[in-house]
Amino acid sequence: MTNALTEHDREIVEPDRAVPADGAARRAPVLAAASVTLRYDQRVVAEGLSAEILEGSFTVIVGPNACGKSTLLRALGRVMRPASGAVLLDGADIRSRSAKDVSRRLGLLPQTSIAPDGITVADLVARGRHPHQGIFRQWSPADQRAVARALAATGTADLAGNPVDELSGGQRQRVWVAMALAQETPLLLLDEPTTFLDIAHQYELLGLLRRLHGEGDRTFVAVLHDLNQAARYADRLIVMSAGRVVVTGDPGSVLTSDLVEEVFGLPCTIIPDPHTGSPLVIPRPS
Repeated sequence: MTNALTEHDREIVEPDRAVPADGAARRAPVLAAASVTLRYDQRVVAEGLSAEILEGSFTVIVGPNACGKSTLLRALGRVMRPASGAVLLDGADIRSRSAKDVSRRLGLLPQTSIAPDGITVADLVARGRHPHQGIFRQWSPADQRAVARALAATGTADLAGNPVDELSGGQRQRVWVAMALAQETPLLLLDEPTTFLDIAHQYELLGLLRRLHGEGDRTFVAVLHDLNQAARYADRLIVMSAGRVVVTGDPGSVLTSDLVEEVFGLPCTIIPDPHTGSPLVIPRPS
C-alpha cells in the first residue's frame, strides 16, 4: 500500500468499541471514512462519521433503516462526495485520484442495477472491463479471459448468450456480481445485494460471495439488513445507528443481546449457530 494513514487520520478512523477476536485489528485499513459529513441537499445523514475497511476482510455494514448504511457505502465508493472530511483509499484522499484509477482499484455494485434492453449476459459482464480499456488498449485476450473467469466463478457461463431481462432474480443478481468480478478490483462494495431475492437465493448468493472472498486476495464490503446473515458470512461488522458507528469488530465480539436491543430495539437472546458457531439472534416473544 502507498501513502499510509497519518497518526491523526488513524485516530479519526478507529472508532472500534470492540476488539476483534480474529486478529483483524492488526490488518491495515485499505479504505476509510475520516470524519465525514454526508448529506442530501440540506438533509444531513451523518456528521463526523468515521469508519475503516481492513484489507482482506469481508466487512458487513448493518443497522436499522435510514441509519446511513447505504450512504456510507456510496461515499466509500466515490459516488457521493462528503460535505466535509475525506474518504481515504490506500491512505490518500480518493478524490485526488482519477475516476479510472479508482475504478481499477474499487468496484461498486449498487442496490438497484438496470441492464440495457436486450443486452446479453456476456455483453453485460464484459462491461466490467471498461476501466481497463482506453484509446490505445481495446478489447484483448486478457479481457476475454477475465470475463470467462467471472462467468465460471458465478455459475453463469451457460447463460452467456441469454438476454439479461429474461433471467430469474437470482440468476440476474449472479450476473451483476460477475460483471463486478470481471472488473478485477481488489476492493468490491455491494449495496444490499440480497434485496428482492427469495430466502434460498439470498443464502446462495452470500455463500457465493464468501467462497469468492476466500479464494482470492480481495476485500469485500456489503450492506445487509439481516443480522444472522451478516454474522454468518462476515468476518467483521460495522454497526451503525442514526448516522454514527456504534461499534466495529468481529461478529462474536460485536453481537450481544444488549447491543441488538440498544440499536435495533429488539429484545433477544444470542446463541451459537448450530451449523457455523456464529452468533444467532433469537427474538424474545413479545
